[in-house]
Amino acid sequence: MTVALDTNILIYAIDTAAGPRHASAGALIERVLLGGRGLLILQTMTEFYSVATGKLGIRSGDALLFLDELRAVLAVHAAEERDFDRATRGEQRGLSFWDALIWATADRVGVQYLLTEDFQDGQVLGGVTFVDPFENHNRALLSRILPLPARPGR
Repeated sequence: MTVALDTNILIYAIDTAAGPRHASAGALIERVLLGGRGLLILQTMTEFYSVATGKLGIRSGDALLFLDELRAVLAVHAAEERDFDRATRGEQRGLSFWDALIWATADRVGVQYLLTEDFQDGQVLGGVTFVDPFENHNRALLSRILPLPARPGR
């Protein structure tokens, strides 16, 4: 199962003022990295960089280091021309254009689960299911799609 992380998950992971979501997002990213089932959409990286260095005031070098650590493990996929056309159709289904472009790219590259709190939780569009990882009712699903790695000696 392939999982992609939306911008808000990345932001919470670096924003210490995000309260409980900060720790949850960090743990979630760790599970994605260790599980070998994740990828990044280039658009989420660019949105993250813009928000982190702008609104959050994080130094550019720190934001880039965070992204570099993710890119060392996760493949990055960019939107293609055909994703634009699908995004405009996704927009007609109630998504903002920019969210629809993330969805179209994710769907094209085979993402099954997009972890986000910005889309309608549980909605399925194409082959992508939107999952809010902060909702308690999604814990079992997250355990199934992002199992914790076995510890040595157990």
